[in-house]
Amino acid sequence: MTSEEGHDDHGHHLPAVEDWPRGFGEASWWPFVTAVGGAGIYVGAALYIMGIGQTTALGVAGGSIALFVLGIVGWLYHAFVKGFWDRDRSEHDENKLRWGMLAFLGSELGTFGALFGYYFFIRAGTWPPQELPHLVGSLVLINTGLLVLSSFTLHWAEGALQKGNRQNFLLGLAVTLLLGTVFIGGQVYEYYEFIVHSEFTFSSGIFGSAFYGLTGLHGLHVSLGAVLLGIVFIRALRGQYSAERHVSVSTASMYWHFVDVVWIFLVVVLYVGAEVGA
Repeated sequence: MTSEEGHDDHGHHLPAVEDWPRGFGEASWWPFVTAVGGAGIYVGAALYIMGIGQTTALGVAGGSIALFVLGIVGWLYHAFVKGFWDRDRSEHDENKLRWGMLAFLGSELGTFGALFGYYFFIRAGTWPPQELPHLVGSLVLINTGLLVLSSFTLHWAEGALQKGNRQNFLLGLAVTLLLGTVFIGGQVYEYYEFIVHSEFTFSSGIFGSAFYGLTGLHGLHVSLGAVLLGIVFIRALRGQYSAERHVSVSTASMYWHFVDVVWIFLVVVLYVGAEVGA
C-alpha cells in the first residue's frame, strides 16, 4: 500500500485482504462454522457412547474437530490479522478483546466443571469402580513439567516483547510451541499405552469415560492453544507486534496459562486422586 493512500505499512507487506467467507458487511460466518464444529464433537461423542457405529462416531468427531479448528483460525484471521497495519489502535477495543477472552474462559470453566462434577459423583461411590491401570507414571510427570515450563517460556517471551527485544520474543514463542507440541505427542503416546497394553479405553466403565472425557477435552484445548500460538508466531515473524500493539499475544497467553492450570488440577484430582484409596 502506498503512502499516497494514507496508510503507513511500517515497511511490511500487508496480509491478504480477502476474507472468505465474507458474511454480510462486517459480519463473518466463522463463528457459525466454529459453533457447528464444536457441536459436532459432542454429537460424535454421543454416538460413540451409545454404540451407534463407532467408525461413524469417530469420523463425525474427527471431522468436527477439523471444522472447529478451521473456524477458529478463520475467525482469528478475520478479527486480528486482516488489515492489521491499517487498523487504528484503540485501548477500548483492546479491553473488549481481553474481556471477551475472560468471558470465553469462564464458559470453559463451566464445561470442565461439568466433567469434573461427573468424576466427583462417581468418586463418591464404591471405589475403585473397576480395576484401574497405573496412572501416575514418569510420562505424566514429564508431560506436566513440560506444560508448566511452557507457561514460563511464554511469560518470558511477553516480557521480552515489552522490552522491545524481538529476538527473545520469537525465541520464547518458538520454545513454547515446541513444548506444547511435545506435550500433545506425550498425551497421544499415553493413550496408546493405556489402550494397547492395558486395554483401558473410553468404554472401560464409568472411570474410563471420565478419564478420556477430561483428558481428551484438555488435549483438544492444548491443541487449540498451539494453533493460537502458531498464528501469533507467524505474525511475529512478519513484525506485527510491538510493546504498544500486542493484544492478541496477551489474549493467547491468557488462554495458554488457563489450560496449564486446568492440567495441574486435572493431574492432582484425576491421576493422583484416582489412585488414592484404590
